[in-house]
Formats: sequence, C-alpha cells, structure tokens
Amino acid sequence: MGGFLLYAVIYLSAAVLCVPIAKKLGMGSVLGYLLAGIIIGPFVLGFIGEEGEDIMHFAEFGVVMMLFLVGLELDPAKLWTLRKSIMGMGTLQLLLTSVIFFSITMALGFKWQAAVAISLALAMSSTAIVLQSLKEKGQLQSVAGKASFAVLLYQDLSIIPILAILPLLVTTTVVAEGSHSFMDNFPAWLKAIATFSAIVIVIVAGRYVIVPLLRLVAKTKLRELFSASSLLIVFAIAYLMQLVGLSPALGTFLAGVVLANSEFKHELESDLEPFKGLLLGLFFIAVGASIDFQMIGEKPLIIFSAVIGTVLVKLLVLALIGKIFRLKKHENILFSFSLSQVGEFAFVLFAYMSAQNILNKKDGDFMMAVTALSMTVTPVLLLINERIILPRMDLVKNTEQQADKVDERNKVIIAGFSHFGSTIGRFLRANGVDATILDNDPDRVDLLRKMGFKVFYGDATRFDLLESAGADEAEIFVSAIDDPATNEALVETLKKHFPHLKLMIRTRHRYDAYDLFELGVKDVYREHIDTSVRLGVDVLRSLGMRGYTAFRAGQNFLKFDEAALVKLSKQRHDLKKYIASVREEIEHQEELLKNDLVFSPNDNDHAWDSQHMRETLKGG
Repeated sequence: MGGFLLYAVIYLSAAVLCVPIAKKLGMGSVLGYLLAGIIIGPFVLGFIGEEGEDIMHFAEFGVVMMLFLVGLELDPAKLWTLRKSIMGMGTLQLLLTSVIFFSITMALGFKWQAAVAISLALAMSSTAIVLQSLKEKGQLQSVAGKASFAVLLYQDLSIIPILAILPLLVTTTVVAEGSHSFMDNFPAWLKAIATFSAIVIVIVAGRYVIVPLLRLVAKTKLRELFSASSLLIVFAIAYLMQLVGLSPALGTFLAGVVLANSEFKHELESDLEPFKGLLLGLFFIAVGASIDFQMIGEKPLIIFSAVIGTVLVKLLVLALIGKIFRLKKHENILFSFSLSQVGEFAFVLFAYMSAQNILNKKDGDFMMAVTALSMTVTPVLLLINERIILPRMDLVKNTEQQADKVDERNKVIIAGFSHFGSTIGRFLRANGVDATILDNDPDRVDLLRKMGFKVFYGDATRFDLLESAGADEAEIFVSAIDDPATNEALVETLKKHFPHLKLMIRTRHRYDAYDLFELGVKDVYREHIDTSVRLGVDVLRSLGMRGYTAFRAGQNFLKFDEAALVKLSKQRHDLKKYIASVREEIEHQEELLKNDLVFSPNDNDHAWDSQHMRETLKGG
C-alpha cells in the first residue's frame, strides 16, 4: 500500500506541477503530461522504473473511456453523414501510408511478415493525443477537426481486420507471457469468428441488456450506484474484448455508439468524464516515462532519423489527402500536423509482434521508442502551427484584425450568418431593425461584405468578442449557429456574463431543443418545423381547403407542438414515460385540431383566396 501511495503522489505531483506550466507557455496539457513522464521517468529523476509498464496498462483505460465517450457523442445517423470522409479519407490514408512504410521496411531488410505488421502499426495515429489537443484548442468542430476525427474513426474500425490478419503472419506458435486471451492456442479462423462474435455481443448487449440495467439502477436514485454501473459497463466490455484479443477501446467505442440514442447518454458522460480525464493524463505520463533514453543515447542518429522520417512520411501522405479532398491551406496544415504521429495502438501491436516472433525484441523496443517520441512531436508541431505558421498566413492576419473591430451597438446581436442567419438579418433590416452580425467563417465574412452586409469576424463563444459587440447593452441575442455543442457553450457564456439578454437559439431538432431547455433557454427554434408545416398548409390548400382555414390549422399545429415540446422535455430521461407522453400528446393535438375545424367558420373565409375572388368578380 505504501508503494502505491508513493507512486500516486509522484504521478499526481508531476501532473500538477508540469501541466499548468505547459498550459501557461501555450503548449497544451498533452505535452505537459508527456514532459512530466519524462522528468519522473527512469532516465531523468528516476522516481519510477519498471513499474511504469504496469502503470501504462492501467492508464490505457483513459483511452478506453475516451473512446466510449466519443461513441456516446455519435449516433448511427451522424456516422452515416460522415461516411464519405470516413471511407474516403480513412481508406486512402491507411492504404497509402501502409504501402510506403511496407516498401521502406522491405528495403531495410525485414521479412515481409514483419514489414506488413510494422507498416500497419505505423499507419495508425493517436486518438488520445489528437482529440485532446484539438478539443483544448477549440478546433474539434473545424473542417480539419472533423476530417481528423473521420480518419481516426476509420483507423479504430480497421483494428478489427488488422487483429484478424496478424495471427496469419505468425510462422511459429508462441503464446505471449501473461496473455489474458483464451483464444491464444486456437486456429486463426476461429479467432476471426470470435472477434466478430464479440462485436455482435457488444452491439446486442448495448441495446437489450445495458439499457434495461441502467433503468433498474436509475430507479434506486443513488448517484454512486449509477457511477459504479457506468464503470462496470466500460470494464466489462474492455475485458470481453481482451479475452478475444481485440482492442478494449474499440469495444467501448461501439458500446458508446449503441448507447448514443439512449436516455442515459448525458448521465454516462457526466459520470465518466472525471475518470477519463485523470486516466488519460496518467496515460500520457506513462508514455513519457516509457521512452528508453538509454537506447536513444546509444544510437541517437538512427532513432531520431527514424522518428523524423516516420513523421515526414505521414505528413506528406496526409497533406496529399487534404489536397485531394480540397481542404483549405490552413485546414490542411492542421489536419496533417494533427495525425502525423504513431498511435498508442502501435504499443499493443509491437508487443504482440515481439511475443509472437514476428519481430525480435530488439527491433520491437526500437519501434516502441520511435512511437513514443513521435507522440511528443505532435504537440510541438501544433504549437509551431499556432504560433509561427498561422500568424504568417494572410488569412489569419485578416481574421484577427476583423475580430477586434466591432464598432457598432445595436439592440439585437446575431451569431452565425449562413442561409438561416442571413434570412433573419434581411427580414429585420427590411423592417427597420439593425443587428450586429458575428460569424467565424472568414470566406463567408468576405462574401457577405461584398454583398453589402456589415459582418464582423469572430468566435461568438468568446467573452471578449461578445463584450466588444455590445452584449452588455443589447436586448436580444439570436444564435443562428447549427452546431449544438457551440450553441451550448455560447449559452453558458451568455448566461454567466450577460444574464439580462433574451436568448433566441436555433436548433436542429427537438432533442437539441431539450438540451437547451435544460440550460434555461426558453426560446428555441427548430430548423425545419415551420417549413414542414408551411408545406403541409399548401397541401391542404391544394386539396381544396380555404386559405385562412389551412393557415389557421398550421398556426394551431405549431402552437400545440411548441407546448408539447416543453412538456415532453421533462420526460426525456425516462424512455418509457417519454414514449407514452409522445403518444398522448399526438392524440391530444389531433383532437384539438379536429375540434377547431368543426367549430371554425370555414365556409365563408374566401378573403385569403385570390382565385376565388377573381372568379366572383368575373361572374359579377
């Protein structure tokens, strides 16, 4: 126990001291954790030694939890919308990178089996480093962020066939020491069947076992029991994946996707987020501590050449892919720099290769050193991009100047001026109402200015920009932004610093509206509801219903639906009650609309029907 407490104190002290310094210097927390690991590792201060490997295994659960939470943020519909980026960019990246590394390793004299395994491992990027770094810099929702996420997602999914292929490369049967997979002595075809069976079990269990279990736990109303259940889900799925030799992170990611549409999504996120953050930091510290500086000292030129060569190959491939998929220059740089390292999955693959004699131990240790060092390079590259490259680009210079020059004060501020926002702005201006307009797309800002709109560039979630835009004097803040995460961040900032503002927020659908209701927003506007009802009104008119009657029916439907939206938001976390309430509200709305048709005077409301008036005048 004493030893455990000592190591806990060492790890936490290193994190508490190094990460704030790294953040202060603009390096980000990831590089801070890596530096902390290097400092306390066996080759600098020597506070930790061989036990670092045990810490690494434990800390990998940070990556596992992160992918579970990433999966919770996705639903199958969203995955389908990303299919072109995932399949196109992901396939091209993995294929091109693997082919190049295969050619290089073959030229260096490796056997083809080792060359295949090494090339597949080096083609992977670090999900933990990329997502954490982009999230900290607020670039996860940028074009480059979404492209990076698509490639990472494809890499994570490709782990399944890679793990199925590797056993086929084994020429001699060797069981890894300390292996926990009961499939180790089974033939390759049976391992493949077990792999796909485990995935099916996770998907089915997520829908028919985990959700009912969480409902049962939720009824106890014990928060600590729900937290325990959240951890149980992650650990149980990770253990199942480990039994069949699969990546625990991939299994939990799939479980997260399955549970993305469940009523427990937000509870799971809030319960696991603190554990994920702590374990992810521990993982990065363990990576820093695992760098073998003795080997680096023995042959520094070879190792650093390998690291630089690996990063350069990946950079060039990614830059080419970005160009093929028409990413803008600054987005392509960020995309290429973000994914240029070798991922944490390579540690697992190289250990497996060494254990199965695909790769000898000396070469395995060498490749692990290259992997760890490449991870430390990425935060540095992102820092160089942010501090040196971007400021030298004309695009960023212009946008920085524009963001600082909000020189007007109006009662209304509009954030987001694409098709949705520009329609609102034009309507208000036509009715004599001026609005201060903010948008964070520099190309759109330039285009709108040429069209005669006065638009200011800037990120509306920033307090300083809101203050300079006159949020303290304005009366109404309209968000026409279509990204739910940005809207939630914006609402939190406005509620905290400008509580007097009346907030009117765009949402994509009723589930986004529910999230905003929970944040205290009363006025939400779903994108398609008005258009859908207007089309329905036109259908009624085309079928012969009088104009005013059809219009009245449409307005009543909107009124009833808005009222139902507020009522249903209170039931959203209990799926059974929610479904029952939805059915009741639909029946109630239909009854009200039918009654209105029966009792409204619809036989003589011809004033709205110009065609009827023309026919009447002609007849007279």
